[in-house]
Amino acid sequence: MNAYAVGGTIRTTLNTAAELSRRHDVEIVSVYRRREAPALPLSPAVRLRTLVDLRPRERSRWETWALAQRSRLVHPQEVRYDRFSVLTDVALLRFLRSVGDGVVVGTRPGLNLAIARFARRSVVRVGQDHMNLGSYKPGLRAAIARAYRRLDMVTALTQGSVGEYAALLEGRTRVEWVPNAAPDMGGLRADTDAKRVVAAGRLARRKGFDRLLRAWARVAQGRAGWELWIFGAGPEKPRLRALARELGVDAGVRLAGQTSRMAEELAASSLFALSSRREGFPMVLLEAMGVGLPVVAFDCPTGPRDIVSDGVDGYVVPDGDVAALAAALAELMDDAGRRRRFGAAAVEKAARFERAAIAARWETLLGELAAGKPRNRRPG
Repeated sequence: MNAYAVGGTIRTTLNTAAELSRRHDVEIVSVYRRREAPALPLSPAVRLRTLVDLRPRERSRWETWALAQRSRLVHPQEVRYDRFSVLTDVALLRFLRSVGDGVVVGTRPGLNLAIARFARRSVVRVGQDHMNLGSYKPGLRAAIARAYRRLDMVTALTQGSVGEYAALLEGRTRVEWVPNAAPDMGGLRADTDAKRVVAAGRLARRKGFDRLLRAWARVAQGRAGWELWIFGAGPEKPRLRALARELGVDAGVRLAGQTSRMAEELAASSLFALSSRREGFPMVLLEAMGVGLPVVAFDCPTGPRDIVSDGVDGYVVPDGDVAALAAALAELMDDAGRRRRFGAAAVEKAARFERAAIAARWETLLGELAAGKPRNRRPG
């Protein structure tokens, strides 16, 4: 949708594209852009194409009208439906019909549905799910059940999601498990003696930072010097700041905003907390574990249970149980030796998701699908 912003889906797309570009011709297509340059690093070997430029500029009367019209192409229950328009519809359709061979991969339901309906059959058509079926409204799930059968493959981030898709699509479309790739953390290692718990994500209700603050209020007293740093931006920032004051923990809580040095900030901490109400396959967990941070996470759908081994490299506590989250945080805050052991195990776990291994899986799957396609010329 927007390759110029910050987010887990964008980060893993850029990482995988960079690895695949070592051996293949790779292009990232961003439906739109609002800024001058991507917020995340992009490999020089990967081309970036924008279909609609939404930076301030003079537009034709037709463009102005089309930009103001709701999308007719993207499903209205797509969570980012309001980001699309008739202007993006036309650009997306033109792009999909221009591709005559190779592989097209969509990264969210709105794009996957468009690929299923309008991409040519000579193209390998793949739909990724970076969340899970349970996070979608009934109308969107029904549309997925109908249209995804036209795709050549659907990929899901967890084995549980693979089973759900296989049942939904009744075996008519290939469904495969392809987790997100762990980013290269540059060899950085966490300071497990630092009295800092870190969390990161968009400051929105889905990330559950209000739950984390309530847990923090249970553990902060009596643990002098410990701080909670939350990185990210979003609409919930004023409410979270007010909640920290209400709970009496504002002195030890930092709403630190966005940073381009997330790896360094993680390495300056000794413990990572994930309090989300729902996830897909949280990239930030792999980033944290990649620098050797033990993790305390809610068992939200989906992701934490698929990444963290409870009692080995972190703790996964019942979803929504603030007391349990607080107890797990307190245990690790009070035990430096356990933080070090868990941190070492976290590094080993993150290594299983190295991007070279994930890219190799993509190559195998896409090669099998491409072998069954006729060799067509690109349309003029």
